[in-house]
Amino acid sequence: MLEKSQNLIFVGMPGSGKSTVGVLVAKRLGLGFIDTDLLIQQETGRTLQHIVDQDGYVALRKAEEQVLLNLNAQQHVISTGGSAVYSDAAMRHLKTGGTVVFLDISLDTVFARIGDFSLRGISKKPDQSLLELYEERSALYSRYADLTIRGDVLNHEQVCDALIDGLSSIKNPAAPNS
Repeated sequence: MLEKSQNLIFVGMPGSGKSTVGVLVAKRLGLGFIDTDLLIQQETGRTLQHIVDQDGYVALRKAEEQVLLNLNAQQHVISTGGSAVYSDAAMRHLKTGGTVVFLDISLDTVFARIGDFSLRGISKKPDQSLLELYEERSALYSRYADLTIRGDVLNHEQVCDALIDGLSSIKNPAAPNS
């Protein structure tokens, strides 16, 4: 499964279950839980949406990158923001200490679960459609993922089960001699 010091790093679109499933997995595996969106808000003293509204999406991505690069956790489930994968340096840093899990859902499921995106603090170019954002990010999530779990037709408990089962079938890329 996981090495003693390893983390599970969740990536995926808003609404994919990174935080909800993350807490469930952390409880089942006896790990801590970190939501990096909350760390960004704590560090900046502002909501993600406020950062995007006042300073733009690039400012949010820079704040996220700094939080991720400064993160030194062991034995945690780490729920990253949807745009974490835009920083290669941050993703490489996270991968040195853990296994990246892509919680993959369809764009239709994203819409169904999120509803009004204008309140969500999503880091996207002003002229970028949600379809374009979804396609762009899906490629990045897949690139960094050690394990991909399709969550469209599963409830959170089933995603948690599939993820734990999936962990036993992969070699941990961050473990020695793997």
